[in-house]
Amino acid sequence: MKDIFSLNGKVALVTGGSRGIGAMIVQGFLEHGCSRVYITARKAAQCDAAAKELSMYGECISIPGDVSTQEGIASLVAEISKRESKLDILVNNAGAAWGAEFDEFPESGWDKTVDLNMKTPFFLTQALAPLLRAASSKGRLAKVINIASIDGVSINPMETYPYAASKAGLIHMTKRMALRLIKDNIGVTAIAPGAFASEMNKVARDHGDAISAAIPAGRIGTPEDMAGAAIYLASRAGDYVVGSTVIVDGGVTYAR
Repeated sequence: MKDIFSLNGKVALVTGGSRGIGAMIVQGFLEHGCSRVYITARKAAQCDAAAKELSMYGECISIPGDVSTQEGIASLVAEISKRESKLDILVNNAGAAWGAEFDEFPESGWDKTVDLNMKTPFFLTQALAPLLRAASSKGRLAKVINIASIDGVSINPMETYPYAASKAGLIHMTKRMALRLIKDNIGVTAIAPGAFASEMNKVARDHGDAISAAIPAGRIGTPEDMAGAAIYLASRAGDYVVGSTVIVDGGVTYAR
């Protein structure tokens, strides 16, 4: 039982791992024993700099690229496959948001958001399935963790139509993927974060004290809160969690 949360020797990939929630998870994985964590992001310089900084906790490797396209997914999978014979953990964290009034909402914003938030996790997992299967066995599950949002569970008053819809879709897709992939000893789960300081959630980043009053826990989330949930699901401790979404929001979902 004392090693139930250990990630010793595991290899992980975290998309969108250069900042925000992705970087929080990367640090947690490295501190809990992952031998290597790969990160990917569109901006190469930022991805490389983040990997260098995160390497103070363990080996973090940058593979910049755009996973919003099939070409970008194929390129990433080819690069990972050159370096690894198996992949223990995949965190589908890369995401996008777009807000606009109902009467003015553009198709471009809709497509960008839905493709990255819902389409990419499916096709990246599909493409990496051989490496995930290679890491799995009856007593050792490989893991896929999809990063959703509480906006896919309860209603945010902001007009972010495709963001909320895509995150709700990702939560439902997690259930369907989980039932299929558990047959291959691959556990699929999701995390629905609330307010965490990040580039995407600038309100939490810049006005954390102000919005804490609306959070039952009285504060925004910390890196430890996010890393703890991801470590639980990625480790042996989370092996019996199949298709579920863990809400990590300080109680906001139930208070809305």
